[in-house]
Amino acid sequence: MATRIDKEACREAYNQVRDDNSDTNWAAFKYEGSMIIPAGQGSDYEDFKRMCTDDSRLFGFVRITTGDAMSKRAKFTLITWIGENISGLQRAKISTDKAIVKEIVQNFAKEFMLSDLRELDEDYIRMELKKAGGANYDAQAE
Repeated sequence: MATRIDKEACREAYNQVRDDNSDTNWAAFKYEGSMIIPAGQGSDYEDFKRMCTDDSRLFGFVRITTGDAMSKRAKFTLITWIGENISGLQRAKISTDKAIVKEIVQNFAKEFMLSDLRELDEDYIRMELKKAGGANYDAQAE
């Protein structure tokens, strides 16, 4: 059966994260049968990380504040999480299903496909987003 997505609910969660007036910094999307639905959202990145278990596969849209001494800005990332205990067939399927998620989650600076909890470290994600962000004025801070 082809994977479908709850476009309305997922778009609402995505827009919550993108809203500068919202405290929501992440939204997760999981599989429920052959449907991708919102799995949760929140302001604490650690709550998102707790959803990424060895038995789960999900997509996360995350807002991280980056910048340097001259400017701070929100950067967004799409994280595809594939737990260590996910079968080969489900691993393969998530790659094609990502296209469905990207119909909703369209604006992000960097994309990650992860299966190791160490790679979910917030500082690592922030550093990678900062690299993707271009100019860095930290050296000129004084």
